[in-house]
Amino acid sequence: MTDSTSVQRSINRPLGTPLGKQPTRVLFLGSGELGKEVTIELMRLGAWVCAADSYAGAPAQQVAHESRVLDMADPQQLKALFDDIKPDIIVPEVEAIATQVLAQAAANGAQVVPSAEIAAICMDRERLRVLAHEELGLPTTPYRFAGTLEELRAGANEVGYPCVVKPIMSSSGHGQSIVRTPDAIDAAWTEAQEGRRAHDEGDISRVIVEALAPLERELTVLTVSSSAGIVTCTPIGQRQESGDYRESWQTHEPADQVDPGRADETARAQHIAKTAVEGLVAKARQSGETGWGVFGVELFVLTDGSILFNEVSPRPHDTGMVTMISQRLSEFALHARAILGLPVTPEHVALAIPEGTTAASHAIVVEGDGQATFGNTAQALVEPGTDLRIFAKPEVHGHRRMAVALAIGADESDARAKAAHVADSLDIRVI
Repeated sequence: MTDSTSVQRSINRPLGTPLGKQPTRVLFLGSGELGKEVTIELMRLGAWVCAADSYAGAPAQQVAHESRVLDMADPQQLKALFDDIKPDIIVPEVEAIATQVLAQAAANGAQVVPSAEIAAICMDRERLRVLAHEELGLPTTPYRFAGTLEELRAGANEVGYPCVVKPIMSSSGHGQSIVRTPDAIDAAWTEAQEGRRAHDEGDISRVIVEALAPLERELTVLTVSSSAGIVTCTPIGQRQESGDYRESWQTHEPADQVDPGRADETARAQHIAKTAVEGLVAKARQSGETGWGVFGVELFVLTDGSILFNEVSPRPHDTGMVTMISQRLSEFALHARAILGLPVTPEHVALAIPEGTTAASHAIVVEGDGQATFGNTAQALVEPGTDLRIFAKPEVHGHRRMAVALAIGADESDARAKAAHVADSLDIRVI
C-alpha cells in the first residue's frame, strides 16, 4: 500500500453507523483510564469500539461496544483477536504487545496508531535514543548501551557517576536504578534484568546507562500528528514519585505579560518535541503508515536552563490528564480526531482557561486490597473550578491509581493546592 493511498483511505473512513452495515471498527489493545477517555471521544464521533485487556472490567471495557480479555503479548492470541474483530484501526495503549503481529496487521491494511513502526521504536530505548540523538540531532544526556555486565561497567565509566541504568524494553521505572558508585553496578544489572517488564521471558535485556543530569524539573509536550500536519500543546509541568506521575499542570501566560525566559523555554521545548515526532512520523510514512495520533514527548529541564530529550510515549500521556480541564479539546479528543483522519490545527490545541491562570491535575492513588469506593464527593467538589474523574477500576491490590482530581487556580501553587484538596477531601474506602 502506498503512503498516499493509506492516508487517503484513512481520511475518508465512514462514521456514524457503529451498529450498522459499514462501521469504522477501532480495537484498543489496553483498556485503562486513558483508553477509556479516548473510547468515549471515538464513540462521540460515531466509531465502533472494542476494548481488549489482560483482565475483565477494565475502564475502557466498561464503555466500549464490545470487550475481549487475552494476553496481548502472546502472538497467537493477538492474531486470533485481529481475525475475530477485523479492525480498521488498532490503538495500542500498553507496551506488552506482540509487535510482530502488530506489524503484520499494518501490512495487511489495518491502521495502527500511530504506526506499527513507531510503536516498535518507542518500546525500544536503544532505537529511540539513536533516532533522537544520532539521526535527528536532539540534545540528550551522555549515554552508552550494554549487553553484558562487563559492557555496562565500561559504559558507566565512560558516562561517569552518578548514572542511571535502565533496561531498553521497559517502562514506568521498572528495572531502573540510580548508580552512584562503581560497586553498585552489579546490583543495577540484576535489577535491570529482574525488575523489568517481561523479566520472566528468559532472555537477557540490553540496557542503557546514561549520566544523571542535574535535573531541575520535567516537562511533557503533547504533540499531535494529523492529516493537517504536526502541532504542539502548551508544555505541561509535572511531579513524579518512583517513576509514576502524581501531579501535572499547564499555565496560560497573559499575552501582554509573557516572561521572555519562559517564552524561550516553551519555544525550545516545543521545537524538540516537534522534531522528535517529525522523525517518527517520517519512519511511519516510509512503511506506508499514517503516523497519526497524540505523542507525549518527555523532556528534562536542567539547572542551567538547557532542555534535553528523554523519551516519547506514542499515545496520550498520563500527565496530559490535566487537559481535561485546561484545553477545549483534551488530549483524548485530539487523539480521536487525529486517528480518524480529522485535521488538528493550532487552534484545536489552544488552552481554554483564562489568561493568567493555571490548571492542575492530581493523581489519586489508593492503597489496600479490594474494591475502592469514593465518598464525600459533594464536599470535595464544592469549590468552583474543580472536577474529578473516577476511573472505575474493578479492584486495587497494593496501590493503584484510581482517579484524578482537576482544578483551575490563580497560579501554579493555587491550582495544585486546589486539586490536592479535592483528593484529600474524598472519603476513599477499600472494601
